[in-house]
Amino acid sequence: MISSTAQLEQFLGSCNDIAGQRVCAIDTEANSLHRHKESLCLIQFSAGEESILIDPLAIDDLSPLARYLKDATVWMHGADYDMTMLKREFGELPPVVYDTQIGARLLGVKQFGLGNLVEHYFDVVLSKSSQKADWGMRPLSEKMIDYALNDVVYLLEMGDKIVAELKAKGRYDWFTESCEAAREKVASRDEFRDDQWRISGSSKLEPHGLACLRTLWHWRDKEAETWDRPSFMVATNRDLLEWCQLLSDAKKIDLPRHYRGDRVKSFHEALAKLKALPKSEWPARLVTKRRKRDREFDQRVDEMIARRNRIATELDIDGSLIASRAVIESLAANESQPGDVLMKWQLDLLEM
Repeated sequence: MISSTAQLEQFLGSCNDIAGQRVCAIDTEANSLHRHKESLCLIQFSAGEESILIDPLAIDDLSPLARYLKDATVWMHGADYDMTMLKREFGELPPVVYDTQIGARLLGVKQFGLGNLVEHYFDVVLSKSSQKADWGMRPLSEKMIDYALNDVVYLLEMGDKIVAELKAKGRYDWFTESCEAAREKVASRDEFRDDQWRISGSSKLEPHGLACLRTLWHWRDKEAETWDRPSFMVATNRDLLEWCQLLSDAKKIDLPRHYRGDRVKSFHEALAKLKALPKSEWPARLVTKRRKRDREFDQRVDEMIARRNRIATELDIDGSLIASRAVIESLAANESQPGDVLMKWQLDLLEM
């Protein structure tokens, strides 16, 4: 476990390049299941010969790692979350991020979790015992340390195996383009939107219901912050939507029995503020262009999906990798241009 800036700098200085390139594998652990504000709690790092753990909770200055990653090719598995954590910590992403999960799916592997791939390529079964552990606790148990290191110790060799198979199948360019698209998606994502309260399912609510949801979402967030626990431990998104419907129907909300008196009090205070909110301050529904669905539209969608599925069957990969249904429907409705929603390799396969 590296727990100081000096140790970190010394270790990274000793890492050898691979074939003249700076290549490493990274995974991260956070405490989103245990705290209100998610924190980066652990960075697993491998440069090939040695795999180590980096403790962001103990190290005041992680700039040596930030400098190292500026010129690095980084291998990850299911990289979206880990890239998000690195972006939060350093404000940017490494220039190249390769994802073993993407590579495996492009090879047609049906079970592509990290454990599945380690067993597939190395005949090793990984323990899942620490998946929901509190990574903010110290010291880490031996079981947690082993679990964490196993997240990176196989990645570089696995990446080499996947790349060799991709090149043999003529799909390596698909892989690099897909990884760059995934990286760009995270790099351009806005995590600080002021309408995060618009949760899944909220689009069906009228303005009064949206006002209820916004109020309850902020109440829940404040309670979670005070308690220092994840928001879902206060109330789930489903709870919020059900309560909004009850409020819209002027019906009573039966709060969970385990709520303390101060939480019940703050809830009713929030409802009192909601009641006093003028209609002019109710949120508006998001205006979305209603898609015209008719027989011709359905026929275009069915034809495109059939063509996609024929290609996917021939390649023995999941059809959604070539084009998702949402993308196909947007193309069928002439809402998007192929070049705006599909990568080059997808366009080539679909001959668009």
